[in-house]
Amino acid sequence: MAPVQLLDQFGRPIPKQQMKAEQAAPTTVGVRRPVANHQAPGLTPPKLARLLREAIDGDPERYLELAEDMEERNEHYAGVLGVRKRQVSGLEITVEAASDDPDDVKAADLVRDFIERDEFEDELFDILDAIGKGFSATEIIWDTSEGQWMPSALKWRDPRWFTFDQEDRETLMLRGASGPEQLWSNKWIVHRGKVKSGLTVRGGLARSVAWSYLFKTFTVSDWAIFCEAYGQPLRIGKYGPDADDKQKEVLMRAVSSIAADFGAIIPQSMEIELIQAQLSGSQDLYQNRADWFDRQVSKIVLGQTATTDAQAGGYAVGKVHDGVRDDIERADAKQLSATLRRDLVIPLVSVNMGPRKKYPKLKIGRPDEVDVSALVDNVVKLVPFGLKVGMSTMRDKIGLPDPDKDEELLAPARPPTTDQQQEPVDPAQVKPPAKGAPNLRLVAQSALAATNHDAIDLGAQDIVGDDWTEMTPPIVDGLADELAKANSLEEAQAILARQVNSMGLDKFVELLARASFGARISGEASEALS
Repeated sequence: MAPVQLLDQFGRPIPKQQMKAEQAAPTTVGVRRPVANHQAPGLTPPKLARLLREAIDGDPERYLELAEDMEERNEHYAGVLGVRKRQVSGLEITVEAASDDPDDVKAADLVRDFIERDEFEDELFDILDAIGKGFSATEIIWDTSEGQWMPSALKWRDPRWFTFDQEDRETLMLRGASGPEQLWSNKWIVHRGKVKSGLTVRGGLARSVAWSYLFKTFTVSDWAIFCEAYGQPLRIGKYGPDADDKQKEVLMRAVSSIAADFGAIIPQSMEIELIQAQLSGSQDLYQNRADWFDRQVSKIVLGQTATTDAQAGGYAVGKVHDGVRDDIERADAKQLSATLRRDLVIPLVSVNMGPRKKYPKLKIGRPDEVDVSALVDNVVKLVPFGLKVGMSTMRDKIGLPDPDKDEELLAPARPPTTDQQQEPVDPAQVKPPAKGAPNLRLVAQSALAATNHDAIDLGAQDIVGDDWTEMTPPIVDGLADELAKANSLEEAQAILARQVNSMGLDKFVELLARASFGARISGEASEALS
């Protein structure tokens, strides 16, 4: 078999050596330094406006640094953002084969082998960094040590190391020593956490949260100053008219020391007076304002506030708002599923098994509530009427994996056998009874009972037994003479029709009714006993 030639999205061959190398490894010097600058200290409204404008104009580095600072300095934003990312990264992942063809099933198993790694959930959490910053770039590290192309790791790369093409402002580029570089094909998982329409760099939550973060920072700073000013009494030092500069300096040091040390030494001629602070406004103002900004952050990140902020009737309100969070969860999960299928599943299958028209489907989300009992019952009823159901589909629905080649398989139970199996009795060979002989029906019943037949078989024996001879004379008697007189086929058909009409069907109908009734009673009795 000829080796598979890999092509990129432009139809150009991809060197396999390029896939084995790391394109975005960090360097101690250059543009991909692990250490970042911090934009949060000294942040003001004009500075924030400049950062947001720079990101739109094609230089998002300082904006991305601020987004990182916000997650570290605002505990509420870090908490709700972490909840949103963990809720999606912890969802169940299923892989569906493109068809029941063995090759498609093998391709799906290949994907399942990779996503079952213990590290995959943490890697998904890193990929979901795009929810906050608008995008994330994860490099695939390929391993060929076992003869297969398998990702050994998915490495999150710092968003600061990337920029956007200056023409379309959408194509992600890697910062390099000689300028922006194109991302290598089959090497990157580029996820865009789209929470609003527009440019990718404007689609993350950090841009919307930035203003709430800034004003909450001001509020908390003012709150700290307020607590420091009014949390301790006002200290006033008094000195006499004869005090010199040295004595005034001693008094000043004493007053300052009381704030932290609550102790000082002053000359006897000096005096320090402590005046209790008188609050002129509500001390809850700062807390209420800070809580209000936190609620705005909860709304933009989770879509609600009831599950993160204490409220009256919180449990009932939280249950209602859980539906909103489910909508956001499903949207994030679908976006992540599409990204992984495009950037991970397709390259993984193509590089190992060759390109194809259809690839396995990867789905992330909560499983649909399926009534397995009702599903199986409906399939059992409809398959005999021609309904076609795939075996792999049913296994997926009821949650059973495909059996291994050497695995013992379940099979229907066989009926019990006896050591001495008697030969079956053919009812057609039973002769009619003579005078004084046992009744033919009793003989047939005994024979059928010996062969483990039930009442339905007995009913059939009744129909073909001695009672059948009572209905034949009206049809057979004189029929031969009548047919001998017929001169054409039409006359013969008329004779037969007249003979059948004259025989009467009441007894035949009655016999069939008795047999049907007996069979039904036998079936219900057998079911009740079992």
